Amino acid sequence: MKNFWSTFLACLLALVVANVVIGVFLVMVLAGIGTLFSETVPDVQQKTVLRLDFAEPISDDPSRNPLSEMGFNDLISMRVARNYALIDVLKAIETAATDDRISGIYLNVSPNMGMGMATLEEIRDALLQFKESGKFIVSYADYYTQGSYYMATAADKVYLNPQGNVTWLGLASGVVFYKGLLDKLGVQVEAIRHGSFKSAVEPFILDKMSPENRLQMDALLGSIWGHVVKRVSDARGIDSAQLQRYASDLALRSARNTVDLKMVDSLVYASDVERMLCEMTDRDEEPEFVSLGTYIDQPKTAVQKLSRNKIAVVYAEGQIVDGKSREGLIGGSSLAARLARVRTDDQVKAVVLRVNSPGGSALASEVIWHEVEQIRQLKPVIVSMGNMAASGGYYISCPADVILASPVTLTGSIGVFGLMLNGEKGLQDKLGITVDVAKTNPSADMDMAVFGAVGVRPMNQAERDFMQNSVEQVYSAFVGHVAEGRNMTAGQVDSVGGGRVWSGESALRIGLIDGFGGLRDAVALAADRAGVADDFRIVSPEESPDRLTQLLKLFSAETRAELFRGEMGEAYRDYETLRNMLYQNSIQALSPYRVAMP
Repeated sequence: MKNFWSTFLACLLALVVANVVIGVFLVMVLAGIGTLFSETVPDVQQKTVLRLDFAEPISDDPSRNPLSEMGFNDLISMRVARNYALIDVLKAIETAATDDRISGIYLNVSPNMGMGMATLEEIRDALLQFKESGKFIVSYADYYTQGSYYMATAADKVYLNPQGNVTWLGLASGVVFYKGLLDKLGVQVEAIRHGSFKSAVEPFILDKMSPENRLQMDALLGSIWGHVVKRVSDARGIDSAQLQRYASDLALRSARNTVDLKMVDSLVYASDVERMLCEMTDRDEEPEFVSLGTYIDQPKTAVQKLSRNKIAVVYAEGQIVDGKSREGLIGGSSLAARLARVRTDDQVKAVVLRVNSPGGSALASEVIWHEVEQIRQLKPVIVSMGNMAASGGYYISCPADVILASPVTLTGSIGVFGLMLNGEKGLQDKLGITVDVAKTNPSADMDMAVFGAVGVRPMNQAERDFMQNSVEQVYSAFVGHVAEGRNMTAGQVDSVGGGRVWSGESALRIGLIDGFGGLRDAVALAADRAGVADDFRIVSPEESPDRLTQLLKLFSAETRAELFRGEMGEAYRDYETLRNMLYQNSIQALSPYRVAMP
């Protein structure tokens, strides 16, 4: 009887817990259904301040996963978030400059800004343009990271909590090396590459940076940091050499110190800033704020004629893989199909290809390159580079009529590699696994693998020669495409290629890009090239699904992947890059770098 009651109570508890979990889930689903019928957006009042904290992720092409679209990024912790499209953020800031209801902008920037360096730069530029309207920008934070401080220097006044501080250390980029782990597991890595700077394979074959990789990383970080220092110097009136010393000497040791060194204007609390904003907007009690999301969702104040002239913005964001696109990945055939649709649409007068990719599959890059080249024969193509357009990302960019980038964009990396893992010894010695193969020809099992990635035997010399020849062919095609697209000789391309990554600032100097500019600059240039600068509308072949479709997708594998991505955060990018490198049995054009402001 005792066992019966124990079992009964355990089952009862399990049922209660299950019902609670299901109940919470259903509440959230019903909340999502509610959004189908309730789209009311609060009106913006006169003397309102646009409040920007940038706590939510900002991407070129925000996730189409229903969790992001409907405001659920994490069903477990019930965290509510929203992904913003960069073009919507830029448009909101531009609109606010001429909106007589908006008195100014309050930057209350989150220390965990969800954006890359080039995105940050583009938004900062938009804020500087906003200031030209004569309206104010005020910034406050309990403490500033380097990224949030760089954003804040666009403000008229920069305020800090009396117990806060400003991070000002410089830039660093680290590489995790797996060779020691692979050695312990008995896995041998055979890497074949063209270009001594093509460092994507180094984590698997070395235990520290090669001299070439260190050289390019030092130059890359120096270029980007030098740009940041120069712009902060211009904004704060502090000599660049002095700012460099602040970082080297760890000079910002206290809040008071930041004022003495002119990094911030005053030490105040958030409530003090709100009182200032009351005075600046002629309000008696408290300032009226509107959030970025609410302002973006405002109905248009005027009905404009729907132009028949379209400028298509096509997004290429993520690692490039063969086949169809998946969440966060660019499928070669999928992107080519989207490009084909805008190519055959007579109302599309020009195309902007927004590239934010480290590259990936060389074959998929070729498929995309071919479609971009076909479009260029019919209508203007402008490439707008985001945080990174390197290796395969540059491959698909090079046919464009004009390439625009940010000074802090990572680009170039004109080089390719192949990677093979041989786990024969490790499988046998560590796991007791052996593989016996029947084959018709000597190399039929060349790419046979267990666990999806680990080869069952080492390559012989003929197979190495075969791989090397494949790498050389792809590199030759890559160089040829760049030479044709950039009006350079193959020798000139090779001299800046070899897998080397360049900053946007350096890329302009060596001819890999045509100028600096953001996404909206690229759209304006495309319209001008097409002769429709005064009469066009922006369209995208990627259309957001209706809300009911989004609700049905809550139960899809894509949604489970989104939950996993949300839990891992920034680490998911590293995991995804590593997984795709190892599981793609093909020649790759990939750059592993990511530089972020700490």
